[in-house]
Amino acid sequence: MKFICYTRRPVSEAEYAPRLGLSMHLGYETESGFEPLNHNYGVLFVKATQNPEDRSLTPMSLKKPFVLPVDGGFIIIAIRTLANGEPDESSKGCAVLFKTGDLVHYEELGLIKLAGDFLEDVSLKVCGCHGGLVAKYVCGGKIYRRRLDDLLLPTDDVKECGNLGKDYTDCNIEGAYDAVEFDVDDKTADYALKKLAALKAVSADYPKKVSKDDLENYRVTVTYSDGSTHKKRVDWEQPESGKIRGKIHVDHYDFPIAENRADPCVYFYKGDYYFIATNDADGNRSIYVRRAKTIPGLVNAPEKLVLDAVTYPHVGGLLWAPEFHNVAGKEYIFHACTPKEFGDEQSHVMVLKDGGELDDKGSWEAPKRVLRKDGTPLYDKGITLDMTTVESAGHVYVAWSQRQFNPIDLGAWVYIAEIDQSEPWKLVSDPVLLTLPEYGWQNNHTLVDEGPFMLKNNGKIYLTFSSALVDSTYCVGMLTADDGADLLDPKNWKKGNYPILHSLSKPGEYGPGHNAYVKDEYGDVWNTYHARPGINGPRSSGIRRVHFGFDGEPVLDLIEENELPENVKEIEIEII
Repeated sequence: MKFICYTRRPVSEAEYAPRLGLSMHLGYETESGFEPLNHNYGVLFVKATQNPEDRSLTPMSLKKPFVLPVDGGFIIIAIRTLANGEPDESSKGCAVLFKTGDLVHYEELGLIKLAGDFLEDVSLKVCGCHGGLVAKYVCGGKIYRRRLDDLLLPTDDVKECGNLGKDYTDCNIEGAYDAVEFDVDDKTADYALKKLAALKAVSADYPKKVSKDDLENYRVTVTYSDGSTHKKRVDWEQPESGKIRGKIHVDHYDFPIAENRADPCVYFYKGDYYFIATNDADGNRSIYVRRAKTIPGLVNAPEKLVLDAVTYPHVGGLLWAPEFHNVAGKEYIFHACTPKEFGDEQSHVMVLKDGGELDDKGSWEAPKRVLRKDGTPLYDKGITLDMTTVESAGHVYVAWSQRQFNPIDLGAWVYIAEIDQSEPWKLVSDPVLLTLPEYGWQNNHTLVDEGPFMLKNNGKIYLTFSSALVDSTYCVGMLTADDGADLLDPKNWKKGNYPILHSLSKPGEYGPGHNAYVKDEYGDVWNTYHARPGINGPRSSGIRRVHFGFDGEPVLDLIEENELPENVKEIEIEII
């Protein structure tokens, strides 16, 4: 199958900023032309560079990507630039290499020095007469070739030649430029399409006859374009003459479900569901809880105050990102607050009193600041926030976002540590770095990784997190680890190179992020998140079913319009 790689012109800073477009995008050939993958969002971003003296990051981008099929996968070569496309002095004369076996997961191999001046274009070729893998590049308006196996040794094998071996393709994809075709084998193409094409329902299978006693447990199996399935309930009408009609059930939620509510979290406790979120309506000076018997019932449920900015001397405004969690059989609210300004924001934990109610302010003890294992405050050189719990193999960890301000602002990075399960505001291990904002989608407009939250499936831990400025380009990335692994070893975590939820995932929802998960009474998992109903709209809460794809990984961008085949929304069966 024919694929193309390309970069993309920015729509605007607010919709698709320059450093997002300066990444490698993928498209595939159809009868009507090329179609974009990942909603026309980049899939391969180059890492930022890090200053070893102060750990500060310098964001980077790439241009002129070229994909070469080789045995066992693909090699990608490109030119590294500064974030918005300007020449990068540290990359002068260099190209950057990547490898991938499946066009979904990428490994950055680093820079290779080809010339003494800035490169204008670059490609790769396997050439027996020139000794295997050969880089071709344009420098100073001239085309050169060089064997890559000579790059680590002094060599004069740099030859001028007359053909770059790179033909740019005109395509019908919005904003695409510098597009280059390459061939992909059927197996790899199938995998890439399953992972990167928009997921859609393609068929529905169901028993045509059923006994009346089995109607309550009746399910329709919907199959999706990646081969995965989901079992759906049916809303039945009254039976007539031995037959019964019904509509396949799909929960509908208008966006937003709660305006001016950010960082939403839904929690199930003793037969009820609870909704808690950051309150943007009053400048983050209060936290309210909604309670209902069902998740849909939370949309219009009344709110009750559980925390404000005046009750406790050490708690002022900026009450952020509250989450309910159960640790060792007790209930807690993890949240951030400050008695002063933004720079003093710190993670805290509230304990539910014995016999207390989750939506009753008087049932909660005063917030306790999170402490290191030596009893000192978690962090004094900046802020900590968005703390969440991660459970595995009998251990309970917390993950949070931490931002150093002194002596230099490093942006927000996500850390993890194990906690004392009897006093979960106390760490029992040193913090370990999980992710820092090294890719363009993580550092757009600001360098931020925050809002981690855990989801488990099929023996894997998926820790999603949110990145970039909390504006219309906010997005969600994902870390993956094996359930039961040592979660304090960074080598046991793998980070995706592109976000799995972003502003191009669902038209009209800008900057989706800071999400949390909850399982309903039917076993379905729901993703609560905030986004903006317009580029400059207020942060507001939404909810969408989490679909688990053919490989068991969570899919956060299956929108309601793609949940059911259009021609199978109503069914008729025979009662036996």
